[in-house]
Amino acid sequence: QVQLVESGGGLVQPGGSLRLSCAASGSIFSIYAMGWYRQAPGKQRRMVASITSGGSTNDADSVKGRFTISRDNAKNTLYLQMNSLKPEDTAVYYCSSSYYELDYWGQGTQVTVSS
Repeated sequence: QVQLVESGGGLVQPGGSLRLSCAASGSIFSIYAMGWYRQAPGKQRRMVASITSGGSTNDADSVKGRFTISRDNAKNTLYLQMNSLKPEDTAVYYCSSSYYELDYWGQGTQVTVSS
């Protein structure tokens, strides 16, 4: 069992930066693949970035070069550094974890990019 709690969202101007955090508890964090997803109103939830238990990363085309996913296994924490933010990045951002058939989701944190 894994519990996930996202934090770090908020209101930011276009071109600004935010760092999201996802604190995990309840199981062995290091063995889980982790990812960030986002969902805007009326839109499908989509993967933003993922990181395997071995540290390999993958980014969605829409965020490549702007967002960086990382994990600190000693702190049981997943991060998403978001730079050069655009209005179209506005969404609820969700943390996820996966280990074989086991999948978990956080409650989400709102990111709003607006002038």
